[in-house]
Amino acid sequence: MKRLKKLPIHLILIGLGFFFLLPFIWMLSTALKSDQQVLVNPPIWIPNPVMWENFARAINYIPFFRYMGNTAVIAVLDVLGTVVACPLVAYGLSRLEWKGRELLFFITIAVMMIPQEVTMVPTFILFNKIGLTGTYVPLFIQSFFGRPFMIFLLRQFFMNLPHDLEDAARVDGASEFYIYAKIMLPLVVPGVLTVALFRFMNSWNDFLGPLLYLSDEKRYTLSIGLQMFTTQYKTEWSLLMATALMITLPVIIIYFIVQKRFIEGITFSGIKG
Repeated sequence: MKRLKKLPIHLILIGLGFFFLLPFIWMLSTALKSDQQVLVNPPIWIPNPVMWENFARAINYIPFFRYMGNTAVIAVLDVLGTVVACPLVAYGLSRLEWKGRELLFFITIAVMMIPQEVTMVPTFILFNKIGLTGTYVPLFIQSFFGRPFMIFLLRQFFMNLPHDLEDAARVDGASEFYIYAKIMLPLVVPGVLTVALFRFMNSWNDFLGPLLYLSDEKRYTLSIGLQMFTTQYKTEWSLLMATALMITLPVIIIYFIVQKRFIEGITFSGIKG
């Protein structure tokens, strides 16, 4: 009986899920079409014939695996900087008592409100002055100094932990860093995985950063490589969608791997302000 009561809710959720899945289905459909079928009206959802070779053509059209390697290097370093710096800063802003803590947290929140376009030019000038343009460093180094939103999110996790744990450790003579690394940090693993997933998705899909800082074609990322399917005279829509599909798959796979912890992280972070 309980299952029957939940049936309408499940049907609604399935319908909404299918609605959000439509762009992905259309992308797959276009990736498997011939050039003649892509822009026909009315649109064709089921390609005939199915052009599986479009994926091989897309990989050969651009140096796909080189660009994927470049993108992976940037994304991994970006995530590494985030999971090293942000939990440490969030711990200091939530569990330690020191003068000026609230003011610094307020400044951190205020920085979140500054649009990227405002800081883009001065940041580029800074990296250019120290000779880092044309390298990957500007695309990940900022994460090693903390990301405001990630710090804010992790601070919510730390604030929800009971103080008895660290008090007991201090009584036993544990150092503050030991308390952070061995006691508190393992308890916020869902939060760390959440911010890691956010940063991976942001870095993996970033287009403006690589476009701004990378000049050597061998260093390009996949997001820039997608632009190569669009020329002055023609757009290779089938190959473009095939490449976009292959770029999307790693993010989907990683999400399903950490899905349980990610949902825990999103839920747990909203318990307490």
